[in-house]
This record gives sequence, structure tokens and C-alpha cells, in this order.
Amino acid sequence: MSRPSLLNRLTFRQLQVFQAVYRQQSYSRAAEQLGLTQPAVSAQIRQLEQVLEQPLFKYAGKTLHILPAADALSASVQAIFGQVSSLQMELSELAGTIRGELNLAAVSTAQYVVPHILARFRARYPEVQVRLRVCNRGQALERLAERRDDLVIMGMVPSDPNLAFMPILDNELIPVVWPGHPLLGAKAPTLDDFAHHYVLMREPGSGARTAFEEFASRERVSLSHTIELGTNEAIKQGVMAHLGVAVLPRLAVQLEIASGLLASPRLPGFPLRRSWCTVHPKDRPPSPVTELFLRFVREILPELNTHFQAPLTPMPGHDVACLPLQP
Repeated sequence: MSRPSLLNRLTFRQLQVFQAVYRQQSYSRAAEQLGLTQPAVSAQIRQLEQVLEQPLFKYAGKTLHILPAADALSASVQAIFGQVSSLQMELSELAGTIRGELNLAAVSTAQYVVPHILARFRARYPEVQVRLRVCNRGQALERLAERRDDLVIMGMVPSDPNLAFMPILDNELIPVVWPGHPLLGAKAPTLDDFAHHYVLMREPGSGARTAFEEFASRERVSLSHTIELGTNEAIKQGVMAHLGVAVLPRLAVQLEIASGLLASPRLPGFPLRRSWCTVHPKDRPPSPVTELFLRFVREILPELNTHFQAPLTPMPGHDVACLPLQP
């Protein structure tokens, strides 16, 4: 008697749970991502292993090991879900609406730009569900390695031939001090003068910190006096409190500079310029919704660059009220 076909025994839910465990390499993180309990995730994986008649994962202590059958299944699941996503896009186009999900992660410096892109994208495609997670660079690299998002938006993309990236906007880093700071009245202040003060910095590995440290190293200027603060907002408050000086993205401080709460001295070599980029693994082709988003970003790049390089003004309207669609 032949065994029943896999088509009659596999379920999409089993494959969805498997994909989450495979990418997260953890039952608990997969459960958190899916909104399930860990026992529910374990039960789905056990049922899937019974259907396949092969083990997929094995715990050794607290480490989850991925077995060969899981690698083989992952490639098939990725292709299956890609086809389903393409079908969903085709059906949406036939119905005259574009539906789907877009999961993004962005480093904290990009949070000043990405919402403007999402607002215009949602204005054109209001039925696409968007999720954005803001994180530091280390977390972004971790999420990229674990393939937890459709796209990661970050600066200073790792030199990895397996990554596909697209520059979207310049990220200008500028020196920041409090109003009335002695450097503002100096005739020709230097980076060395700046570094004699306490310099407020993000955590090691932060894109802005790395860029500044590399610049200081090239200029042979020692950053001997630093204070580490956890966020750009904390650093801004620290500068306003006269705790120290800092190098921050221009977009992060433009409101404070315009209102006179912060100031930027003219130092040689500044602004430091980096680019924010969309990044995804080359062996994980973008879903149809992700490809749609990338095409949209390419389309509006000239408008975005013009807006963010100009003096501070409100973003031009897109003639769409930010209200849910009526059923």
C-alpha cells in the first residue's frame, strides 16, 4: 500500500511555523513572531516531522541545530510561499487593488526618513500592510542574517557579495554643540579642538559612531574622552544639558538647530556622508510586494533627495487622507 501524498498531509500553517523556526533558529522566538505559545509551535513541528517521517531540528543543550531535512524543506517552502505571494499580487492587480504585507527593519538613524517613504507608498497602495521595526545596527545585521524581514534599511552595508543593496538617500553626519559653545566663536576650530571635549556616542557598532571613529582615525585625532549613551535622543538631550558634544545625523537634529536649541560648528571634513540603503540577501529574491516597494522608492528618489537636502519645510502633501478604507 503506497503512502499518502504529501499534498494530502501538509498544511500551510505547518510550513509557516517551520519557516519561522528555521529563520529564528529558536522555538520561543518563532512563537513570539507568530503570536503563538511555544508548545503550539512544538506541536506543529512534531506533526510536520511525522508527515515527512524525518526529524527537522535537534536540541543540544539550549542550542537548536538544523538538520539536513530542514535545509531541503526550507528551499521548497521559500519557493512555495514565493509562488503564493505572486499569485496574491496577480489577483490583486486583476481586482484593481494591490494587497500584501511588507516587513521592514531600519536602523535608528533612518527613522527620520523611512516614515516619509512609507506615507507616500501607503497613499498609493493603501491595502498593503506595512510593519517597521527600528533597531540599532547590530540588531539590523542580526535580523538580516536571520532573514526576519523583507528588507533592512541601513547605512554602511557589510562587504558581503551575498547581499543585494540599493542606495536611497544620503545620511549627513554633522558636529553638534549647545548654543554659546566656545567652538562656535572660534576662528578656525579643528577636529582636535572638538575632541578635547567629552564626546557623546552611541553603542559600539553603531553606524554613526563607526563612521565618526573611522574619520577621526584617518585624521589621527584621538577620541580620549567619550560618554556612551543609548540613543540619538539621549545624546541630543545630553548636548543640550552641556554634558558633551556629539556627531549626529543632520536629519536627527534639524528641528533643534532650527529652533536654536542646538548648533553645529564648522569643522573641516564635515559633513561626513554615508548612504542609507535597502538590503536583502541575494538568494532570497524580493517578494512581489517588496519589489513593488523598491520600484516605488526608485521612482520617488529625486523628490525625496530634493526635500531632505533643502532647508527644513513640511513634506509636500500627497492628496490622500490618512484614514482607513471604508468596508
